[in-house]
Amino acid sequence: MKRLYIVISLVMVMGMVLASCATATPATIIQTVEVPVVEIQTQVVKETQLVIETVEVIVEPPAEEQLPRSETLYFNGLQWNPVVCWNPYSSSCNNAMAIAAGDSSRVTMFETAYLYNMLDGKQYPLVADGDFVWNDAHTEITFKIKPAAKWSDGTAITADDFAYTWATNLKYSTSAGNNYKEYIDTVEAVDPSTVVVKAILVDGKNVNPLMTTAFLSSTYVMQKAWTQTLEERVSEDATAFLADAAEDVVWSGPYTKFFSDDTKVVLIRDDNYWGQDASMFGKLPVPKYLAHALFKDNAAGSVALAQGEVDVSQQFNSNIQILWLNYGLPISTYLPEPPYGIGASLPTAYYNLKSYGLDQVAVRKAIAIAVDYPTIIANAMTNQSATFDQVPRSLMNPTPGEQALYDHDAVADLQWAGNDIEGAKALLDEAGITDTDGDGWREYKGTKLAYIATCPNGWSDWQAAIEVVAAAGKKIGIDITTNYPEWGVYQTVVTKSDEPLPEGYDIFMMWSDSAGPTQPWGRIRHLLSSEFVGNTVNWNGNWGQYSNAAVDELIVKLPGLTD
Repeated sequence: MKRLYIVISLVMVMGMVLASCATATPATIIQTVEVPVVEIQTQVVKETQLVIETVEVIVEPPAEEQLPRSETLYFNGLQWNPVVCWNPYSSSCNNAMAIAAGDSSRVTMFETAYLYNMLDGKQYPLVADGDFVWNDAHTEITFKIKPAAKWSDGTAITADDFAYTWATNLKYSTSAGNNYKEYIDTVEAVDPSTVVVKAILVDGKNVNPLMTTAFLSSTYVMQKAWTQTLEERVSEDATAFLADAAEDVVWSGPYTKFFSDDTKVVLIRDDNYWGQDASMFGKLPVPKYLAHALFKDNAAGSVALAQGEVDVSQQFNSNIQILWLNYGLPISTYLPEPPYGIGASLPTAYYNLKSYGLDQVAVRKAIAIAVDYPTIIANAMTNQSATFDQVPRSLMNPTPGEQALYDHDAVADLQWAGNDIEGAKALLDEAGITDTDGDGWREYKGTKLAYIATCPNGWSDWQAAIEVVAAAGKKIGIDITTNYPEWGVYQTVVTKSDEPLPEGYDIFMMWSDSAGPTQPWGRIRHLLSSEFVGNTVNWNGNWGQYSNAAVDELIVKLPGLTD
């Protein structure tokens, strides 16, 4: 291309809506349209001989000329840097428009067997034909594949594709492989249209039925034939396999790559998409193009939204309500009143447990209780989040369903509303972490506590929140400064969990799970489980590299509990 309820002070859960900072890295230009070829004649004189050379020059029309506004759906908030690759096995493509597998997988180009609907908590068949079926022992799931389901090359999607995809995820330690390797044993093809997913068992019982179910809607199926082509191309080298740009990838979704450079990414509808069959949607999606300009920050994206250059905004838009209240623009939000969206995810400030002093609970908790969360909600989030009084923070998201899952009274003494400066100072004093040299900053065992708090540049709500964290540190004698790298750099650093994070990532923003079949257990696991520490590529969670054997034991036990 061109171009269960556990509250641990490891994390400061700033219960804000993650409408803003979407995620995902750095490109070649793909141009799939026919363009004119211009012949240019160049004269070259050699003594008395005239030589005529004919050179072909490809003239590429600007992408804007190829995107009729009435046929193009424009997004913002998903793509923050140029696309790197189109490899569905890779976690480093920075290709959020096409590759985003998870609880609510994006299925524009690659597809899952089922789709999860966070509004009703159900999974609906996509490539699968009808509901999946558990066996009596709840140790395996069987589902069928729609006869109409096809790859972009016209061949049928088969059970062999599902089986080979899972084997490949394990073989090359992909993000999906690492996430499910402790829960999914095998994926088998009974016949070309029948898939059986077998769970890992302990004492004859499914180790985690939640993960078996979630697997169906959170992992893409890839074509076996294309996967084998990729393996042959890289000689089955794992690093090369995950780094391959996959320009020749075969897909099954309704859109595919069309154009990408350092200003935008555009997908084009595949008019042969199998989903137009009566057994699925019965028609093609209306937009011919899905386009996403690369805005430098939230402010630029918000301006584009106000000017009608963006149709679907997936970023944080400060004071979104003024667009219709003050300017009368035809813009609406999912909820008509504050907080305007469903707070399904918890943007989170993670502590780097390898940073000096942050291994001390007293330091972590002192910073956490000193943070002025009302200011974050009012200013950083412009009230697009429930307050701490409305929803006391825990590892449950703010939705009523999850809030009903834990005993609020039992953990009330573990929760805090923030801005408790005196309480934070007292906590540090009691731990013997004081200012011994009179410079205004506390020391731990003789070394000054100084940290850098960070998040991606341009993600305005996160940046504003991080500044509040830094201010809290100063109020209690801990020197916290801020730094904002570009997302393309940031995401490659924080998702590498096989070594300590580098200098400059002491306190850093990421996210936690949204809604999904495994929640809230899955969120707790991804926030706290040590299983992700040591992964070379880690998009699953626990980016601060927290490790606690007692917590790990609870995480393993919880899915099997019925009371």
